[in-house]
Amino acid sequence: MADVEIRIRVNGVARRDTVQPRLTLADFLRVNCGLTGTHLGCEHGVCGACTVLLDGEAVRACLVFAVQADGCEVTTVEGLASPGGELSFVQAAFREHHGLQCGFCTPGFVVSVTAFLAENSKPTDEEIRDALSGNLCRCTGYQGIVKAVRAAADSKDPTNEDSA
Repeated sequence: MADVEIRIRVNGVARRDTVQPRLTLADFLRVNCGLTGTHLGCEHGVCGACTVLLDGEAVRACLVFAVQADGCEVTTVEGLASPGGELSFVQAAFREHHGLQCGFCTPGFVVSVTAFLAENSKPTDEEIRDALSGNLCRCTGYQGIVKAVRAAADSKDPTNEDSA
């Protein structure tokens, strides 16, 4: 197969590259862009470790070909922090509420939760647990993760006077 030229904005930076049509978005981000925060776990879309935002929607980067992202905006976990390095409200909540242990699954959770809270800024605990069901963690038992998501949601609640 002939290589294909693609143009993608990754974390706000325009990129142009020539790739094989079978190259996954996850491999493009890790190898071509050097963004290793997108982790590869199962490579079947089950674990959620490779979750990125594609035009604002959470997707499994192992299931998307890089050529399918041509013309799109991709945001990885590295792109969630401010340019000065200040953590996003979701990243900060995960750190503060021990929503990680070994850290392998954390980038996928953080990106998934960022997309979830963009759509549902005042989720119930049941909605949080449902939203987390697409990501797997083998270490934490999920309690810290659930607390982190609740804290992140509460920090963005406009009725909360302590909101950032």
